[in-house]
Amino acid sequence: MRIFVFSVFLIFLGSQISAQNKLYPFQDNRLPFDKRVDDLLQRLTVEEKVLLMQDVSRPIERLGIKQYNWWNEALHGVARAGLATVFPQPIGMAASFDRDALFNVFNAVSDEARAKHNYHLSQGSYGRYEGLTMWTPTINIFRDPRWGRGIETYGEDPYLTAVMGVQAVKGLQGPSNGKYDKLHACAKHFAVHSGPEWNRHSFDAANIKQRDLYETYLPAFEALVKEAKVQEVMCAYNRFEGDPCCGSDRLLQQILRKKWGFEGIVVADCGAIADFFKENAHKTHPDAASASAAAVYSGTDLDCGSSYKALTEAVKKGLIEEKDIDVSVRRLLMARFRLGEMDDQSLVPWSKISYNVVASKAHNQIALDMARKSITLLQNKNNILPLKSGGLKIAVMGPNAQDSVMQWGNYNGTPANTITILEGIKAALGPKDKLIYEQACGLVEQTLMRSAFNECSFTGKQGFRATYWNNKDRNGAPATNMQMSNPFALCTSGATVFAPKVELTDFSASYEGVFKPSKSGEVVMEFYMNGLLSLWVDGTEVKSAKTNHGSRKQTYNMKVQQGKNYDIKFYFAHNNGDAQLNFDIGYKEEANINKSIKNIAGADLVVFVGGISPSLEGEEMGVKLPGFRGGDRTDIQLPTIQRQFVKALKEAGKRVIFINCSGSPIGLADEMANSEAIVQAWYPGQAGGQAVADVLFGKYNPSGRLPITFYRDTTQLPDFENYDMAGRTYRYMQDKPLFPFGYGLSYTQFQYGNPILNQQVITNGQTIQLTVPVTNTGKRSGDEVVQVYLRKKGDATGPVKTLRDFRRLSFNAGQTQQVVFKITPKQLEWWNEQSKAMQVQSGDYELLVGKSSADEDLKMVTFTIR
Repeated sequence: MRIFVFSVFLIFLGSQISAQNKLYPFQDNRLPFDKRVDDLLQRLTVEEKVLLMQDVSRPIERLGIKQYNWWNEALHGVARAGLATVFPQPIGMAASFDRDALFNVFNAVSDEARAKHNYHLSQGSYGRYEGLTMWTPTINIFRDPRWGRGIETYGEDPYLTAVMGVQAVKGLQGPSNGKYDKLHACAKHFAVHSGPEWNRHSFDAANIKQRDLYETYLPAFEALVKEAKVQEVMCAYNRFEGDPCCGSDRLLQQILRKKWGFEGIVVADCGAIADFFKENAHKTHPDAASASAAAVYSGTDLDCGSSYKALTEAVKKGLIEEKDIDVSVRRLLMARFRLGEMDDQSLVPWSKISYNVVASKAHNQIALDMARKSITLLQNKNNILPLKSGGLKIAVMGPNAQDSVMQWGNYNGTPANTITILEGIKAALGPKDKLIYEQACGLVEQTLMRSAFNECSFTGKQGFRATYWNNKDRNGAPATNMQMSNPFALCTSGATVFAPKVELTDFSASYEGVFKPSKSGEVVMEFYMNGLLSLWVDGTEVKSAKTNHGSRKQTYNMKVQQGKNYDIKFYFAHNNGDAQLNFDIGYKEEANINKSIKNIAGADLVVFVGGISPSLEGEEMGVKLPGFRGGDRTDIQLPTIQRQFVKALKEAGKRVIFINCSGSPIGLADEMANSEAIVQAWYPGQAGGQAVADVLFGKYNPSGRLPITFYRDTTQLPDFENYDMAGRTYRYMQDKPLFPFGYGLSYTQFQYGNPILNQQVITNGQTIQLTVPVTNTGKRSGDEVVQVYLRKKGDATGPVKTLRDFRRLSFNAGQTQQVVFKITPKQLEWWNEQSKAMQVQSGDYELLVGKSSADEDLKMVTFTIR
């Protein structure tokens, strides 16, 4: 009988294990995550733990742990992974001053990220840019307009940055009341990090004032940790007070872990640990083992790079103990359990999100809404805007008028469709309107390109011969070949093959043709590519390129003689992610102002679409042009060639509307004099052209506000490498800027009444209520951004004012709203020099409320804290 019962029990137990596929407690979905983590951790060897501490985490097959790639990006849409909705660049989204709109953007982004992850899992793929840990948002303070990566931030103000950053994290990570997280976001780059790009691997942000640290550089990170419960923090490349940020005990242990209570993962920026010991970098440590041990002791859990491979050696040498490695591995495992990555996907609700959401019509509408809200009207002489169609003779000019790639910004995906500004304006015109397009000039150089693709041929047929192989080495018989008769744009986004019978991945191609120029001069070949490229001219390789982090623009210039044949061949191969290859060839021509003005003689109005481009400003770039260095800028003026064109148009009697596309402030003093209107369009994303046209023609009333001060020129700026806030941003600037923080015009007018406080004297810990009547005195509806600033009387070294709240509201024509703000003790905190902390403290204060940070736009009310 006992044998029978025991046999039945074994049969029952075996059926349960088989049904649930559980061998160990960590595989039991019914157990709490911490129990599962503890069980798994004690089963791992040191070598296996080290494998899990690298961004490309290898599988532990004996325990059934899948490989996982921690590196993914979603700065303003799922990035570097092919098809995705591309929203405006973050600096543009910050100009919306709209909390809810930003949440909607990142809720859509997280839907697309989960959908793409679900698809990749179904294909058995675990590559880079396919995971659930998104290394965004960038919440560093845009302290200097020359910083190239400022385009990734939410501007210069700590409060605005914190508010927008919190919304981005909440949209990405999803509701906090479920068993599994939707995604994990990452606050970066911790903490005192905002350029220069060119020396970031050796730069030491030293001698930072305690006030600047806690009042300017840290608040947004603290908000994301405490309010948004962000699950990852990325430490920066540079040093802070002598220590590399990823090895800073003060930043990572004393402030982040102990003071703020952060329990999530700290990830090193890619290659940052190697900077500890590399020549021409920080060189604070002798080798990878000592550097890796120091980083782990300081609290850096995950290495994006290969340095942590040396942790096994570090344990053997006694540089670090296994129990200290366990601290980091426990955090990494907990994240993977919380994301559902360790469980069967049928148990994870987020796995049900369909790929149909990717680049959907609903998400395009969100992109359009945000692009509209981001556009900032800076000047509108004689109310030239909005334009009225019907017999309008308009010329569209400028280097950014039909550049779709510019609109995508950086750290971007590939949209299904992009509406350029030229296309948006064309679509807005009526049947009686006339449009002339003239590119006129390039961004910086005195040259531009005109396509000569029709002068290329292969065996007498126009264009290039394309041959494809379903391997990366062009081996064996080709899969197919075809003639490319026009400039081409190929991309595998959305499971679209380069050609029939060609695979989506692991393929290669050759493109060959003969170029017979119709004139002598300089030609340029332009590629926008993601993959491996090799260009050959007349049997000699003249250029090669490889991308690992999404598509990049590549060019090659050469001198040609009229009538001579040039054999052109270029090879391409898939590398990782979605492959992309755009190609055109054309003549480089000198910009000719007189000729261009003659070409638009019939137009009485010019929309000049200028500015700069993400190809000029961004992360550690190799740009070698006047005014630019390593992705940063040395001059903030509009490039000379564009200034010359706008001035010449003015002198020719043309009314000019200047559209500025940039991710940073441009010195536009000359353009103010030579233009009737100035519109700041940022890098507006896939729907940017429609959004700009909607503003120009009055379909949408502009409502963007500047999230960063626009300076006149570099004479208004302190030294770029000085991290003191004195003289920087609206909070400390004494000079009058070109356009102040918070500034932006509308097609209607708003009038502010006198603000009222519910009490003039409060005690520490009380919330104060501010009420201000705001009236739309114009004849059309519009949005207003009501801004509240705080100032402490008698603080000679503190900010002249600092943002403490804002509200974006819609008004009908003639409508008055009583706008109520409840200013909490947290918002009333001010620097305490004695305690070296931000605290509510006694004293006399002023609240200033209005439409921008400029004194003339603000109304003041005083109160006292006792």
